[in-house]
Amino acid sequence: MVLTTVEIRDSIGMALGSLRANKLRSFLTILGVLIGVAAVIGLASIINGLNLAMEEEIANMGSAAIIDVRRLPEFMDWDDMTEDQRNRPELTVGEAMAIKANCPSVDGVAPTNRYWAPGGNVAKYKNRKATNITYLGTWPDYVRVADRSLQQGRFITEGDVERRAQVAVIGHEIANSLFEGDQPIGQEIRVNGNRFEVIGVFEKIESNFGESYENQWVAIPLSTFEKIHPWEEALSLSVRAESLDKLEQAEEEIINALRVYRRVPFGKENNFELVTQDTYKEKVEEITGVIYIAMLVITSVGLMVGGIGVMNIMLVSVTERTREIGVRKAIGAKKSNILLQFLTEATTLSATGGLIGIVIGVLLGVGVNSLAGFPLTVSLFWILIGFAVAVSVGMVSGMYPAVKAARLDPIEALRYE
Repeated sequence: MVLTTVEIRDSIGMALGSLRANKLRSFLTILGVLIGVAAVIGLASIINGLNLAMEEEIANMGSAAIIDVRRLPEFMDWDDMTEDQRNRPELTVGEAMAIKANCPSVDGVAPTNRYWAPGGNVAKYKNRKATNITYLGTWPDYVRVADRSLQQGRFITEGDVERRAQVAVIGHEIANSLFEGDQPIGQEIRVNGNRFEVIGVFEKIESNFGESYENQWVAIPLSTFEKIHPWEEALSLSVRAESLDKLEQAEEEIINALRVYRRVPFGKENNFELVTQDTYKEKVEEITGVIYIAMLVITSVGLMVGGIGVMNIMLVSVTERTREIGVRKAIGAKKSNILLQFLTEATTLSATGGLIGIVIGVLLGVGVNSLAGFPLTVSLFWILIGFAVAVSVGMVSGMYPAVKAARLDPIEALRYE
């Protein structure tokens, strides 16, 4: 079947004329396709925005060369763990010292211990207070390991750790709450009743998911923390490799050092876990992959309903225009002309729904990402996929009605009332 440009143009013109003549019916017909395509574009934009937001949050955790040492497997429910995993010994300062002494590819070690007072930690200055703060002890390497900067003052030093100094570095929001524009450096605050001199203020941490909890931190020397809370021995441990190129080498050195320190027998699995940024990224990709599958299932239903609607309306259109088809055949129209006319009409109908769906989907994705504070993204790939699927739905759904119209006997068609 060879068709000329003029035939194709005339068929598209007739198809658009038919759509204009039946606006409400055409809109109801394309509604399923419109919703399906809008859902594809909108959800893809939201998922991409979520991905970018999560990548930024993971990047805010510190350098990509960070290795977190965990006692328990990450992202695993307690009920799914083995008895050996549940009974693993806690991480202590001893592990941090073993890594620092035996891992030449490591550039910094930052053990961190947190304390949660009943009812929440409270920091006070004069008659002002900040509640629900995160109160922790750490080593001087923390700012290098976590890639953090200070807005004012200085961070904890080795001298502070050695003499168990009552000094503190506070988060941006705590500084705003307690000092309200006053100079915090050198002032004395009380955290859960313990007095500390403020020596520094962390730079504000931006977050795509509301206020970052790190802006509510009070960090003190770990030795001071141990003096105040001697029973709090279990801690978290972060390590920084010298560079990304030495990340794997650093991991091997840490594993060897910890197996020796924690006395793991030869042939037995590690009783600790190492987690890098790639671990979190893989988990995010796994979650968004499931969301993508759910999105495709939901949109497939909408597109299937839309396709059925297009087929039904085209069958109705063939019945309504049986006499017109007979007249066109009587004056010389070929089967290919009739086939193209109805196939073009079905495809144009579905493609129009796809175009409207793309516009709505883009607006939906941009709107939701703006409200959620996610990066604004529009996926050209999914726009092209959405439009291609809309056109394909029209072609597939319109094929049977178009073939039926093309096969009508012109004499019988002219007699049809």
